[in-house]
Amino acid sequence: MKRSAVYPGSFDPITNGHVCVTERAAAIFDEVRVSILVNVQKNATFSVEERCAMAREALSHLPNVTVEHFEGLLVDYVRSLGARVIIRGLRAMSDFEYEFQMALMNRQLAPEIETFFIVTDPKYSYISSSSVREIFQFGGTVHDVVPSGVFRRLRERFHRI
Repeated sequence: MKRSAVYPGSFDPITNGHVCVTERAAAIFDEVRVSILVNVQKNATFSVEERCAMAREALSHLPNVTVEHFEGLLVDYVRSLGARVIIRGLRAMSDFEYEFQMALMNRQLAPEIETFFIVTDPKYSYISSSSVREIFQFGGTVHDVVPSGVFRRLRERFHRI
């Protein structure tokens, strides 16, 4: 039986921390689907198509990883794929409280689906997509915390050379 996992998120944009978690999940599972949430209530910097393209480029070295997008309830999406595991990355204790609540809610909705937490490498523990966007918009350096394709797209989006 194929061991399949879903790593959901907004990935706006994907960071090296996301890549680290994906690499570690790909070493454990036969198949990992990086699944980008389409959230109409959130004002994303990049379109879902752009986020998928950046993630595909950043994860192209992982043959057992696919990138796609979804709308709706996560557990319904995971069920539709026939997967039984949700991957969630943790950076700090502050992430854990929120992620723990989400895992319990998902377990209530779909007891057959498990949530696996993967703690990112400490060198990425302070990185978030929102901090990357904010730092870059105010002229800070982010090239060492995002994949090169993401850095290129940030420069294009915010008209910086």
